[in-house]
This record gives sequence, structure tokens and C-alpha cells, in this order.
Amino acid sequence: MIQVIINIILSYLIGSVSGSIVLGKLRGIDIRKMGSGNAGGTNAFRTVGSMFALGVIIIDILKGVIAVFYISQFQFINSITFFSDELLVVCCAVAAVLGHVYPVYHNFKGGKGAGTLVGIIAVLFPQCIAYALAGWFITLVLTGFVGLSTMVAGIILVMTAYFLNIHLIYFYFSIAMAVFIIFTHRSNIIRMLDGTENRFKKIMIFNRD
Repeated sequence: MIQVIINIILSYLIGSVSGSIVLGKLRGIDIRKMGSGNAGGTNAFRTVGSMFALGVIIIDILKGVIAVFYISQFQFINSITFFSDELLVVCCAVAAVLGHVYPVYHNFKGGKGAGTLVGIIAVLFPQCIAYALAGWFITLVLTGFVGLSTMVAGIILVMTAYFLNIHLIYFYFSIAMAVFIIFTHRSNIIRMLDGTENRFKKIMIFNRD
């Protein structure tokens, strides 16, 4: 059990490494004081630029990959555990996402979890990722809302996980993450309802502006 706890803590610590904050410090900026104040890829793109945002996204995705592909397999000590391999991987995945959203290194103020979750999905059930990304892109070009697109992608992830009969533990994980993504985007929901949410109008296929 001690080994399980160590793996989960390490996954959280890896997840807590914020790509936008680390890269921002190298450029002498604090992304949390710019734009929406969120330390995620979307705010990085809007406030700093595409290359900076790409670096942020790559780091965030790699955190998820490292947590579930490497850290969950680490064996530092011999200890008795009742965790299945799948359950341990999911616990490490959840810890990495929580680290991304609530990073211990950055006053528990991080991103919204989507980037790290993409890396996790790419490892655990890659057969679902194309459907989720397609839903994300279609929603984005129709509405221009990144937050809405991300929430839709989370819902599509659950649906495809169900129809493709992935491991039950991973299916429950997809449900939990879809709900959590909606929770982390609650401010986006409020702004959409208020009509104040920013759109990426240049990518909208029906944009008349």
C-alpha cells in the first residue's frame, strides 16, 4: 500500500508542473496575471501566442503520459496492495489531473485539466481520442467557444468509451473526468450564459464578422 501512495504522490507532483507558468517564468511573465488568469493552453494562446501555447500544451500532455505510463509502474519497495493494475493507473491519472488544476508549486492555481487528460487518454484508451478530438474541433468551428468544445469532447469521450467497451474502471474514470472538466469550466459556462465568453471567431465557419 505504501508503494501505491508513493506512486500517487509522484503523479500529483508531476501534474503540478505547470507548462505555462514554467515557460512564462523563462520569458519573465506570469500567465496567471494575463487574460483570463488561467494557466492553461487557451489563455496562453490568446495572451502570448501560438508557439508559446504549443509548448504549454506539449508539457501538459506529457505530464499525463508520464503519470500513467511510467510512474504508475514504478516499484520502489515491496508492499502489499489490493489495488489492481488498472485501478492504480487510474489513481495516478486522477492525481496528475488534480496536480495540473491545483499545483502545489504554484499556490494551487493551475489549468483546467484538459491538456493533461489528453495525454492520459492517449495511453489508456487511445481508440477513443480521435472521436473526442473530432467533437472538440467540430464544436469549435461551429461556436468558437474553446471551453464548450472541451466539455463536449469530455461527453463524447464517455459515449465512445461505453460503445467501444473499454475496461470498466477506465469507463468510470472517463465519466469522472467529464464531470470534473465541466466543473473546471464552470466560469466559462457562466460567461457563455452572460454573453461575455470570448470566441475564436477566425476559425468559425459561419462567422459573418
